[in-house]
Amino acid sequence: MSAQHSSSPEETFRSLCRSSPWRWETLRFTITWRAPEESGSDTAPPLTAWLRRPAALRVEAADGTLLHSTTGNETSRDTMYVSATRKSWLLAPRLVTPVYDDAGYVRRRPEAAYGEAVFGDPRWSSMLDPVELAGNAPVAMVFPGAERVEIEDLAEEVFAGRPVLAATLTPNAGYTATAPGHPLIGEGRTRVLIDVGTAVCVSTTALDGPSRGAGHDLQILGVDEYLTDDYFRAAPPDLSDVSRHVPWIVE
Repeated sequence: MSAQHSSSPEETFRSLCRSSPWRWETLRFTITWRAPEESGSDTAPPLTAWLRRPAALRVEAADGTLLHSTTGNETSRDTMYVSATRKSWLLAPRLVTPVYDDAGYVRRRPEAAYGEAVFGDPRWSSMLDPVELAGNAPVAMVFPGAERVEIEDLAEEVFAGRPVLAATLTPNAGYTATAPGHPLIGEGRTRVLIDVGTAVCVSTTALDGPSRGAGHDLQILGVDEYLTDDYFRAAPPDLSDVSRHVPWIVE
C-alpha cells in the first residue's frame, strides 16, 4: 500500500508526522538504538515493548527479562486534584478531532493531553509521535527557513515489511525537540522513515558529522491488539487458560 498525497509530497510527509495520536491505540514493537560509526561501539541489544495509550508500557530485554512495567493507572485523581493546572485537565487526543487533509492525514492538531510513555531514552516520546518534525499546523507564511525542517529526497519505501515515507531532513532555526535536549534528528542531515499506517518514526540515521550512523530502528510487530492491564503488571494474576480442557473427576 502506498501513501496518498495531499497538496504536495512534502505536505503529506508533514501531515503524516502530525497523525500518530489518531492512528493507533496499542503498539507492540522492538526498538534498537545505534551508536555513531566513529565510536566503535556495538549496537545495543533490541528491546521489546508493549504500549497502550496513554501511559501503559511493558519493556523486556532480548532474553525476556522484564525491565519495566506499568499500567499507567497508579496515580489517583482524588479531591485534591482541583489544585492541578489547566493542562492536567486536557482531554486525550482520541477524544478531540483534528483538521484532516484530503489524504486523511492531520493538517492541524487541536489542544490535547499529548505525550507518550517513555523508557530510558526521552526520544521514545518523539519517536512514537514525531510531531516535532512538522509542528502542530502548517506555517502561516512559507518562506526559506520557515518550516521546522527542510525535506529532501522524499520517497515511498518499505521498512520491515511495512510501507513508509522516507526523507532526508535538515533542521531549521525553528526546530524544537519534544523532549528538551533530546532531538529526534541531529544538526546535519538525517534520513528519517515514517510508517504510513501508524505515523510512528520507525528509523533515523544521521548522515553527517561525528554522529554519522547514529539513530534507531523500530520494528512494528502488532497494532491495536487487545491488551488488558495484565500485560502491564510485573506479576500477572494466576488466571485460568480458558482454551485448555478442564477435566472433571467423578468419584
